[in-house]
Amino acid sequence: MIGRLLAAAVTLAVAALLLAACWPQLFGLEQVFGVAQLVSLRGLAALVAVLAGVLLTLFALLLYRIRRFLAGLAVLLLVFGVVTTGVLAVRGVGGGAFQTTASGDLIVLSWNTLGDAPGPDAIAGLAIDQGADVVALPETSHEAGVAVQALLAVAGHPMQLVDRQLDTISKARSTVLLISTELGEYRRDDDAGTTPTLPSVVAVPVDGTGPTIVAAHPVAPVPGEMDNWRDGLAWLAERCADADADVVVAGDLNSTLDHWAHLGSDAGIGACDDVARAVGAAALGTWPAIMPPLLGSPIDHVLATSAWQPIGFRVIESLDGSGSDHRPVVAQLRPDPGS
Repeated sequence: MIGRLLAAAVTLAVAALLLAACWPQLFGLEQVFGVAQLVSLRGLAALVAVLAGVLLTLFALLLYRIRRFLAGLAVLLLVFGVVTTGVLAVRGVGGGAFQTTASGDLIVLSWNTLGDAPGPDAIAGLAIDQGADVVALPETSHEAGVAVQALLAVAGHPMQLVDRQLDTISKARSTVLLISTELGEYRRDDDAGTTPTLPSVVAVPVDGTGPTIVAAHPVAPVPGEMDNWRDGLAWLAERCADADADVVVAGDLNSTLDHWAHLGSDAGIGACDDVARAVGAAALGTWPAIMPPLLGSPIDHVLATSAWQPIGFRVIESLDGSGSDHRPVVAQLRPDPGS
């Protein structure tokens, strides 16, 4: 009797854990330590669950006395794997194909460079290849940003630099934002503030014409930084609070769609919709670059308010060996004719 009660208790506990990992929003746990990290890696979690379910099934066939217990756990794990895979399928694993660039389109590139690791040549080359109008570079030093800016100017792709450094000791505490001169003159909006621990940059057009552009880098949800991580996401939600505003956000947000459940809709943060989700590419992982995209965490994003139509989004895998632990992402936005 005691054995059966213990087995039932363990089964219920596992079921509750898997439900929280599959749908943390149901319980408001998406920003709670442990759950936040687990839900970040849905693809990997689904794979591990399926493999564990198969292994438990084999043990159940061999161990008669605890067969029902093991079989119950195996079913729970397999169901979790299937449901989680379904969630990823709904969010999309497609390439988010681009269209021929039209007048007014905005090409937005984001790449966490892990402290300038790929080098200015690689960063500038990527921006040129993608025809980027906006380049968000978390964990990139001012010096590297200036070097990239110079290379782009030589290539006939002049851009203005807006950045923020919290110190010069760690390059992780610096974020660079490059904006095409064709978009008009921009300045840093110091009144908007920044995210805790790691800097984010808000740039606004000097003449008031054009989108507010945010290069964002909330700190990762690691022990000792959970409150700052939550505050960083809340800061982003404030930037996207006005549904009628013209706002574009790009960067390493250290969060997935799951973490934003109580910050807006299920498609973004506040009034800013996730471009990858809109075009069916939100399940492709961008970190770590050593892991296949379907198993990685999609934490690098481009978002925009309804002033823009999401056209395309892609995760760039060709630079996985460049030195950064993040993959670059690029999005195509088109002005909404109704805005």
